[in-house]
Amino acid sequence: MRGFFLFLCLAAGLYASSQTCTTLGQNPSTAFPVCGTTVFTQNQVPICGGNTVPSPCTRTLTDKNPFWYRFTCYTSGTLGFEITPLILAEDYDWQIFDITGRNANEVFTNSNLFVASNWSAEFGITGASSAGTSLVLCDGPGVPLFSSMPNIIAGHTYLLLISHFTDTQSGYNLSFGGGTGSITDPLVPKLLSADAICDGTKVRVVFNKKMKCNSLSTNGSEFTISPAVSNVISTVGYGCSSSFDMDSVILTLNNPLPPGTYTISIKNGTDGNTIFDNCGLAIAENDQVQVEIIPLVPTPMDSIGQILCAPDKLTLVFRKKIRCSSVAANGSDFIITGTNPISITSASGNCDADGLTSSIDVNFSQPIQTSGNYSIVLQQGSDGNTIIDECGQITPAGSRLNFSTKDTVNADFTYNIRYGCITDTVNYFHNGANGVNTWTWLFDSVRISNVQTPQIYYAIFGPKRTDLIVSNGVCADTASANILLDNILSADFIFPDVVCPRESANFRDTSIGNIQSWLWDFGNGNTSNVQIPPAQFYAEPSSNIQIPVKLTVTNNFGCSSSKTNLLLVVNNCFIAVPSAFTPNGDGLNDFLYPLNAYKSRELTFSVFNRFGQRIFTTSSWLNKWNGRFGNRDADPGTYVWFLKYTDRDTNKKYFLKGTTILIR
Repeated sequence: MRGFFLFLCLAAGLYASSQTCTTLGQNPSTAFPVCGTTVFTQNQVPICGGNTVPSPCTRTLTDKNPFWYRFTCYTSGTLGFEITPLILAEDYDWQIFDITGRNANEVFTNSNLFVASNWSAEFGITGASSAGTSLVLCDGPGVPLFSSMPNIIAGHTYLLLISHFTDTQSGYNLSFGGGTGSITDPLVPKLLSADAICDGTKVRVVFNKKMKCNSLSTNGSEFTISPAVSNVISTVGYGCSSSFDMDSVILTLNNPLPPGTYTISIKNGTDGNTIFDNCGLAIAENDQVQVEIIPLVPTPMDSIGQILCAPDKLTLVFRKKIRCSSVAANGSDFIITGTNPISITSASGNCDADGLTSSIDVNFSQPIQTSGNYSIVLQQGSDGNTIIDECGQITPAGSRLNFSTKDTVNADFTYNIRYGCITDTVNYFHNGANGVNTWTWLFDSVRISNVQTPQIYYAIFGPKRTDLIVSNGVCADTASANILLDNILSADFIFPDVVCPRESANFRDTSIGNIQSWLWDFGNGNTSNVQIPPAQFYAEPSSNIQIPVKLTVTNNFGCSSSKTNLLLVVNNCFIAVPSAFTPNGDGLNDFLYPLNAYKSRELTFSVFNRFGQRIFTTSSWLNKWNGRFGNRDADPGTYVWFLKYTDRDTNKKYFLKGTTILIR
């Protein structure tokens, strides 16, 4: 269908692809937070977009006239949803990305974030449901509008792109349901903590989860302070200028709070509610949190973030926010002393819109590879000061924090093999150097061991893969090895499918393994102990018989394997067609077929009645005519047969014909 509208949409499409999206929700970083229990209605879709979106589809795709939605999985399972255009004769597409631990804008560059999509060219309701048959649907027309429901994983964060291919501003409804996974946060919203800002004219209240910005009254009517020495006169949601939800609010008071402990309570504001989370669940009235007002003092060096393996920086964490402008970019506010000399190259804060940061990254010239004990000490930097908090208080020089590092580790391991006839034993060894205290061995992606020196038994020989992950609690490493258990032993041989009178039989060894000896028993009284045995002859039997031929092989470890095959020795290989047969079910001459055609190939046998009508044909000499034609017995009398075949040994072609009498 898209081809029919290409001309009409070309100008609008070029316009849209050149427009930067500025409306909140139209970029991955400002995506709408959504909840699985509510229907989201978007009445208008501003025309913009045009960023390329990596997709399994072969055609280049873009986020045309987009809106983005962010959700977290709380129970693993499948995800079902519907996008219903307000005008059903419009084309909406979608794609889901897993952005767990990723920058949201990686959706434009990282194809590994793909989860599911539907870029069908059809108009109407689209989404993911149990009716879908694929996680990837592209182009059209005729491509289904519903994809399979993708599996989502608890704890993972996802983005849903809804792309409006039709260049109008008409919107849609988005609803979730039908899947087994849950994107509804079960955590009951509450006030989590509070702290005073500077002289106590502002207080920061933190929630235990993200809350809707539009549920907050800006006049501060949701909050009260006890003792009531000051009143809340306004509130601002932190981060609400660039997103739809907030994790904290700033309360502005009509006068500073004197030092002491206060209780902040929440109630219904002038808007008739407290504050809602993204699923519409409100914080309960009278929920409380305490705040302590202390005299202004310099903000100390509070703590250090997690020390990783081979750290090339430290993250300093502070109780109050630090002015980014007070941090010397060259890192001269800090020195490090300890086991080994460490050179600092730079320092920077994770600055917010107000130029404040709650942490400072101190970067080293090179990673610390070995264990040691160190102190980071604050000093006056090249900018003429140490660091200054948001209230203008200077942290004094000489403040210090201690930290330790761990050695890097090596997962390389050794092993030895003890070969056996039924099982092989492999002993693995890791030296445990540099404080390694955990081992995770994975054998052929099936068996796991957590001991330092495991012993593994293999009952099936051949190539084996072993992986090892080691850790000392901070540093980890991985190593792997491909081990060949090359004592596979399996006896086998090729033999003729039939032996005719006065013919020799040849046998060829096809055994597998490092074979040192062979023992043949041909079933005719002869044996041989060489790999290529001499041709064998068998006495002509009075009737066809099967003779067991056995091969036993032994390898360099003294292990043996045997194989027995049944050799068919026949008393007649002369091909002939009987001159008469009696299909009466007595077990004697009941069928008509070319006898003894053991050495034939490309065979065709056909039977005709006296009217020249073919009543039987076959390409296998063992497929026999039973004297019936259609659903009834054929009439007694004379029948003509034709036989064509090629002699398997001489390649000579034969064409024979004759007659046979059917007797009843």
